[in-house]
Amino acid sequence: MDFREQAAAIEGELVALRRELHRLPEIGLDLPGTQAAVLAALDGLPLEITLGKAATSVTAVLRGGGPGPVVLLRGDMDALPVVEENDADYVSSRVGTMHACGHDLHTAGLVGAAKLLAAHRDELNGDVVFMFQPGEESGDGAGHMIDEGVLDAAGRRADAAYGLHVMSDRLPRGVFTTKPGPMMAAISALTVKVVGAGGHGSRPHTALDPIPVAAEIVTALQTLVTRRFSVFDPIVLTVGTFHAGTRHNIIPDSAVFEASVRTFSEEALALVERESVRLAEGIAAAHGLTAEAAFVREDPATVNDPAEAAFVAETVRDLFGDARYVEMTDPVTGSEDFSRVLEQVPGSYLFLGATVKDDFREAASNHSPRAAFDDAVLADGAALLAELAFRRLRRG
Repeated sequence: MDFREQAAAIEGELVALRRELHRLPEIGLDLPGTQAAVLAALDGLPLEITLGKAATSVTAVLRGGGPGPVVLLRGDMDALPVVEENDADYVSSRVGTMHACGHDLHTAGLVGAAKLLAAHRDELNGDVVFMFQPGEESGDGAGHMIDEGVLDAAGRRADAAYGLHVMSDRLPRGVFTTKPGPMMAAISALTVKVVGAGGHGSRPHTALDPIPVAAEIVTALQTLVTRRFSVFDPIVLTVGTFHAGTRHNIIPDSAVFEASVRTFSEEALALVERESVRLAEGIAAAHGLTAEAAFVREDPATVNDPAEAAFVAETVRDLFGDARYVEMTDPVTGSEDFSRVLEQVPGSYLFLGATVKDDFREAASNHSPRAAFDDAVLADGAALLAELAFRRLRRG
């Protein structure tokens, strides 16, 4: 069985599909054009296909020739609200929307894995579920698909799950990496509205100015991060928006800011959830104002099963050689809703370097308007996903 050779034979199809998706990116949970392209690419394969109701997801089940476990393979499909600044001949035709995180490669790669495994259907000891997911960047697409039964799409719960993400920087082209345990952070949102009393800018003593109080809370939150949390269980808190006022000589009634919060453990998450709200309310009260603080948990941490992460590493080395795999030393503070799958099914997430630069450190990062991904890695990504499913089914 040489999935690398077979993937190379369909590389042209996968590249064409990836570039079609790149030209016509769609955002969020509603991706009708992307769904149609995926269905067209899967047409003729022996798959049981179910379409999503809450989102334009595609769940495809490949029944193997014999009994065995269920393996789930996932590819996310949505784009980002980014104005593309690249000059390839397949740049986005939709101004303000771009596949800046490589999900077009994920989708095409998962189609490739489906084609490779379907060609060996009778040799599979079990079933494979292909999870084509909208709404990774926003909208909790994984949660919607789980609610609609993707983990049980084969008629029984998946026994293992794998997902792959391309990186425009971080890694040399063609190199895979993962790690056991926490691989990516949980993400939460903190919103604080400081409520005072507006007035004339020349007479602040007659008002209750919310701006300096909100600014003090922003600064104090960074002190909270460094004084209350272990460096061995870190968090990242970034204030991304701050809005107040309409004119330079008017003290507004309120000031609002929003922050993202990244954590790796439940202990750290519970602590920052409680203490960030308490801090905001306390500082506002100390100045005679009030703070309306809301902490919302979004995606959990992406935690790889140690045995499955070791299996992924072993499979990469066997398929591509030792030079194509490096062990991640530290988790990534970005977040990923494949974490919702890994909360319920043992599995592993991994990264694949897809930089277009000879030196990956010179490349623009994922989410940049200049992010670029080399689709020469597509065949290898598809081959690895197929190999992981094939071996895991054989293992039982």
